[in-house]
Amino acid sequence: MNSIQQATANLSNLPIKMIMARLKIPTPPVLEGAGMVLRFPEVIAVTGVKRVLIVAGPNVSASGMVDPFVKALKQNGIDAVLYDKTMPNPTIQNVYDAVKTYNVHQCDAVVGFGGGSSIDCAKIVAAKATNSIPVEQMDGAFKLRSRTAPFFAVPTTSGSGSECSIASVIVNPETKTKNLIADTRLIPLAVCLDPKLAASMPPSVTAATGMDALTHAIEAYVGDMDTSFVRDKALCAGSEIFAHLENAYIDGDNLDERMAMMHAAFFAGEAFTRGFVGYVHAFAHAIGARYNLSHGMLNAMLLPHVLRFYLKSKKATAKMSEFAYNAGLGELTEDDKTLAQALIARIEDMNDSMDIPKTTDAIIPEDVPHLVDHALNEARLYPVPIVMTTGDGIQLIASITAR
Repeated sequence: MNSIQQATANLSNLPIKMIMARLKIPTPPVLEGAGMVLRFPEVIAVTGVKRVLIVAGPNVSASGMVDPFVKALKQNGIDAVLYDKTMPNPTIQNVYDAVKTYNVHQCDAVVGFGGGSSIDCAKIVAAKATNSIPVEQMDGAFKLRSRTAPFFAVPTTSGSGSECSIASVIVNPETKTKNLIADTRLIPLAVCLDPKLAASMPPSVTAATGMDALTHAIEAYVGDMDTSFVRDKALCAGSEIFAHLENAYIDGDNLDERMAMMHAAFFAGEAFTRGFVGYVHAFAHAIGARYNLSHGMLNAMLLPHVLRFYLKSKKATAKMSEFAYNAGLGELTEDDKTLAQALIARIEDMNDSMDIPKTTDAIIPEDVPHLVDHALNEARLYPVPIVMTTGDGIQLIASITAR
């Protein structure tokens, strides 16, 4: 990376910064608390909808946790139809299949019920229900021509922040890439945060989703669109995650820990939907789409390595040190680099304590140039604090590749 590349990147991000500074992004109203999923249909009923399509994954459906919600909907005069075939990395075909179900049953609203994958899929189902353009053409920012169908979110994990973000990520199986669709119309009309739903998460999912939320917070804070709102939400999320994630991993039935992590994921979602993400997400998207790997796990693996790369930037190092100090990882008397390294060390300790692998054997060497090109191309959309070269990207992938 040289000064010319960095200056070019700064200039290319200037229009985005200007747009985001003026863009009004609503925060959805939230009904929260243990058992509140059974009261959420009362909120939905206020909008006048009569038949909702619930978009979920097979595991959530098989768990039975959707059934009481469906019963509560009926008690409030709302019929429900279930689409439960959402993939862990939701695909364009998932969207089209769910939209077909929506139309056949004459639904008039969509509920995303599950993790970030189900909520991401539900967002685009709601968008496609009212927008004639193909899903493939929605890729990018502000491509929707009409409002979505009424859309509500019930997260059962604590990581993606999709319940309050303007973004949705959908896999195109033909190209083995992820389409990033962003529009303020994708924000739900209302959200339910019920920690009882998250208590069903296995420890491995708790770890991966929690580190996804931490990555959102850190990348939004370290990037160059860190408004006061972004900084506040990112710091709140980081503090909550460092304090509660490992406890939730160990004791999944502790509803206080689960609620704290739901708050953290929501705060981080608010932060990155305004401050964007960075190289961690760009490379996780490229690798995850090609090999169908867990997004949260990849974020956790990549995050320490990307932050070490960011140490080359004094500005990024200073921001990392602020994040570390706010989370209680050091003292004011310590210099920026020491605090920033303490942040990286804490992340690596968390990964180890939650059995998150350091490497993956899925990456095929011949694919690396394509992965790097795709990731660096996506990252041009992000306000990264320092620009990676192709060589940097190759080294990054090598750092998480099992040898």
